Amino acid sequence: MEGDFIPEIEEVLGHVESADVMSLFFPSFRKALVVDMRVSEDAGPFIGVLPMVGSSRERMQIIHHLRPGFPRLKDLTIIPWPRYVDSLVDLGVWGSIVTRYRGLNSVTDGHRELQGVLDQLKRLEKEELTAAVRGGDYHTIWP
Repeated sequence: MEGDFIPEIEEVLGHVESADVMSLFFPSFRKALVVDMRVSEDAGPFIGVLPMVGSSRERMQIIHHLRPGFPRLKDLTIIPWPRYVDSLVDLGVWGSIVTRYRGLNSVTDGHRELQGVLDQLKRLEKEELTAAVRGGDYHTIWP
């Protein structure tokens, strides 16, 4: 899962610092971390783990459904993350998300919410790795 493909970290960090809405997707366990930094008087930023989708248009529709008080998206930053979830933390991407999210959340610092999302990503990844080792939802190529 760690492969040779490494996203340009500086480019990813730039997107984290500037994108209104981004989706970091994890192909290895078919989930996406969706972060919507838009805020209004009634709503703070959003962060959550959602199933992967087939297109950016589909992701934008889901976000609009989740956040109907905001205008339809014109842009969506999509970042594939083929590495382990822990690498988000190790490479500073998670820290940048946390810093920006907390700066926009006027109600609370979001610590519990953010930690819950990170824990959920780690749990989903672990479940997928366990399923691969045990053979759940996987089939051998040899008889």
